[in-house]
Amino acid sequence: MSKIIITCAVTGSIHTPTMSDALPYRAEDIAGQAVGAAEAGAAILHLHARDPADGRPSASADHFMAFLPDIKARTDAIVNLSTGGSAIMTLDQRLAGPMRAEPEMCSLNMGTMNFALYPMAARYSEWKFDWEKPFLENTDDLVFKNTPRDIAAVLTRMGRDRGARFEFECYDTGHLTMLKHFVDRGLVEGPIFLQFVFGVLGGMAPEPETLTHMKRLADKYFGDAYQFSVLAAGRAQIPLATMSAAMGGHVRVGLEDSLYISRGVLAKSNAEQVEKIRALVEGMGRSVATPDEARAMLGLKGRERTAF
Repeated sequence: MSKIIITCAVTGSIHTPTMSDALPYRAEDIAGQAVGAAEAGAAILHLHARDPADGRPSASADHFMAFLPDIKARTDAIVNLSTGGSAIMTLDQRLAGPMRAEPEMCSLNMGTMNFALYPMAARYSEWKFDWEKPFLENTDDLVFKNTPRDIAAVLTRMGRDRGARFEFECYDTGHLTMLKHFVDRGLVEGPIFLQFVFGVLGGMAPEPETLTHMKRLADKYFGDAYQFSVLAAGRAQIPLATMSAAMGGHVRVGLEDSLYISRGVLAKSNAEQVEKIRALVEGMGRSVATPDEARAMLGLKGRERTAF
């Protein structure tokens, strides 16, 4: 099997500060945890921005630039910026940070979908910040909008114009057919890096048979011109990542996807999750890719061509 790429999603826009003291939202904490994850073995750092005052999801380019130069100065890991931001943001808002930073990689959600987080609101009775509970509760009437026009705009503005390559986030089978559509249109070329996403209410449930089905469809649509990775939210994080590694795929962990290191035990850091999955995949005989090895595998432009 080829080298395995570990991605770490450091903070995201789903979990809120009340849920874990380890969830970083200040610039220095995002940078510190990102560097720690890289030192633990993550070749790719998937990053969102947060408002440092209260931890709410942010799309501000200034908030991104408060931590990106620090990360670049301290590690050679690949920076992969979200173009999804949060479902409450417009496309232009979601692209503000990536447009300024011009990273090597961006994530790209391959469709419009329900993105329901509201069940989490019932788990807590006290909140650190007053925005958290209504933010979660209101997702029972929230749609993450990423139409074909939106996807084409991201591919053009971040890909063609700024040289980024993409982590294509596929939450359902239809997202693979949408990606195939853009391959057929000539807007996407290999090597393709797929991220199969499980466990978000509105997308695929974390079922092993669904993962094997996604792999079969990807083989049919993209032949040998793609590689895949798996992320699973919550308790399914490690089991499905381990399954991906056994199938020859790559893995993603991080506090964006799960706040826990084991059942009922909160992770102390992103690095702790990276260390756990690294030990598991190396125990299976997989060798972990360095950032430069991952750059070669994914055809990236190189860190010297970023704008931070």
